[in-house]
Amino acid sequence: MSDDSTTVPGAGLSRRTFHKAALAATAGAFAAPAVVRGRNLNEKLAIACIGVGGRGGSNLENVGHEEVVALCDVYDAAVARAADAHPRAKKYKDFRRLFDDLKGYDAVVVSTTEHTHAFAVLPALQMGKHVYCEKPLSHDVWEARLIREAAAKAKVATQMGTQIHATDNYRRVVELVQAGAIGAVKDVHVWVGRAWGRQSPEDAKANGDIVSVTERPADSSPIPAGLDWDLWLGPVAERPFHEVYFPGPKWYRWWDFGNGTMSDLGSHWIDLPFWALKLKAPSTIEAFGPPPHAEIAPATMKAVYEYEAKDDQPAVRLTWYQGAMKPEPWSTGAIPKWDSGVLFVGEKGMLLSDYGRHLLLPEDEFRDYKRPEPTIPKSIGHHAEWIHACKTGDATTCNFEYAGWLTEANHLGNVAYRVGRKLEWDADALKATNASEAEPLIRRDYRPGWSLG
Repeated sequence: MSDDSTTVPGAGLSRRTFHKAALAATAGAFAAPAVVRGRNLNEKLAIACIGVGGRGGSNLENVGHEEVVALCDVYDAAVARAADAHPRAKKYKDFRRLFDDLKGYDAVVVSTTEHTHAFAVLPALQMGKHVYCEKPLSHDVWEARLIREAAAKAKVATQMGTQIHATDNYRRVVELVQAGAIGAVKDVHVWVGRAWGRQSPEDAKANGDIVSVTERPADSSPIPAGLDWDLWLGPVAERPFHEVYFPGPKWYRWWDFGNGTMSDLGSHWIDLPFWALKLKAPSTIEAFGPPPHAEIAPATMKAVYEYEAKDDQPAVRLTWYQGAMKPEPWSTGAIPKWDSGVLFVGEKGMLLSDYGRHLLLPEDEFRDYKRPEPTIPKSIGHHAEWIHACKTGDATTCNFEYAGWLTEANHLGNVAYRVGRKLEWDADALKATNASEAEPLIRRDYRPGWSLG
């Protein structure tokens, strides 16, 4: 086993102390994972990377100082680029073959498109491998629940790729909220300026969209050399290749492959109130926006979540806004007009945050406020935290227990939007009790040959 007295860089804490404190500070944390095999902290993990282009390339770079034993991608060019830095790694196109053939590895990094996340994550968990998965954790609500429960059973180190969770700014905001700086919080507003989705060409240009699409293309494009389009589709019904789907991130605005801005950026932004207020399952979810499109996620929408009172947290309403929709305090100028942000509204004031800064409002009233001493330790790094947990059995802060609940909630915003009615949510039964029409969106069907049974 590792030397638990090793000091966490910049924190003045032992690694064991760091992870105990981090575990206690994280909403929904669960028991520390088992270790695949005893090892010294200096011994390298054997890691298989599934999806190594785009975001996957960045994740590979962050774990590349370990022993990368396998590279897998449906696009040959992505594997070839990754192999330049890891020439000894085995190469795969189909991750199912990787799980069948690869021996002697400890951990898996999954950076595929959302619609195949669960198909790469679940078998890794069932084989007792540590798993890092890009956000969002799954393509639908049922898959998120399946992964969360499988992770609890596997007792391995897991981490969802919400890298912003590791920043000092988020930690300080959580401490302020939980210390009661603004009193009991009953309203939270979360908004993002990004407007990728179904919109007019003019709106797309104004919002910096990467491609303007309003309908599924009737034609097709030549399949790029080295891309296995059938494997890329995976569990989704066959359709002709078109450049509006590939390469990423074009795909994520299509319901079949992703979930638009809601579940993508919601993983980062809703993470903050989820952590600070220790949220899990909402009781109701309602969404607003333009009429839903059958195939393409919206550029602009709003989702309202109601959470019941629990322990020392009163009932809270959390509202998500994307694109053109903004909270009233933003529109009226009551708060600074940040492009994206989180606004906690408490009985004694407000707390405004984005990724890298935060303000207690009204500023004049908080000028002499004495901030609480930091209680959440500085992160050793989002990827480093997971690698450390793999080697020691310590916990991570965005483990699949926490990330599973966050992912479920984010997906439910889209479900409510697509169904067009307020959902009454029974989390235990995994059902909208008043909307049976939501069931195909909570758990999708797969094409023959693909299952998570």
